[in-house]
Amino acid sequence: MNPLVAPEPFARDARTALSVNVNKIALLRNSRTLEVPNVVALSRTAVLAGAQGITVHPRPDERHIRARDVHELAALLREWPHVEYNIEGNPTHNLMQFLRELKPHQCTLVPDSAEQLTSDHGWDLPADVQWLRPLVAEARALGVRVSLFMDPLPEAMAHAAELGAERVELYTEAFARAHGTPEQAAVLARYAAAAQAAQAVGLGVNAGHDLNRANLTDFLRAVPGVIEVSIGHALVADALELGMTQTVREYQRCIQLAQPTGSR
Repeated sequence: MNPLVAPEPFARDARTALSVNVNKIALLRNSRTLEVPNVVALSRTAVLAGAQGITVHPRPDERHIRARDVHELAALLREWPHVEYNIEGNPTHNLMQFLRELKPHQCTLVPDSAEQLTSDHGWDLPADVQWLRPLVAEARALGVRVSLFMDPLPEAMAHAAELGAERVELYTEAFARAHGTPEQAAVLARYAAAAQAAQAVGLGVNAGHDLNRANLTDFLRAVPGVIEVSIGHALVADALELGMTQTVREYQRCIQLAQPTGSR
């Protein structure tokens, strides 16, 4: 078992945790040869402001998060063993070596290609089960919690559980596109059904992609039991205007607004 992993810090009836994806900070930094903005310093600020996790998605071309960042953030988060370190990526690219070296709290396996601008679909289960199985088993043997990036398909959740995953991260772009339109309720119903199917087979539910201050509360009200949201692009954009500390507090306020009245 990973010695940095505390007992499961966010029970399913507790407040949803916020993990800050810092990829876009690194993307801005990489546009110059300076260390500005500083990925580690801003991650520290996010944690001090109340973020419960830091997420990175290192890609083989290092167009944003670099291998050095992954290691430096691991060193930073040793100061806060209760703060989750989540490393995302395709396990056929460069992800597994980071897991072997650093043993983060969680890995999120994502089926993206090396040239993709951003993740745009979940795993195809059961088609991907057999070749994913040994990679999931290795990550778990390292003491790393395994989450699978998934579209909101209730019928796929039993396959994710059988594969050995412990969580799924629901890919929320479809919800973000539908937010504020007549399709919103129907789309949210699909996410709620997928979350319920996952929970019924013992999986924890995370969520992420295009969540923001305008839509986060609505999503969490409609999809109860979400343990964690991972938010990067919108949060970093907001931080350019509000600063990282105030931005994290604003996202935590959105999460708090989604809680039942008696638990606020």
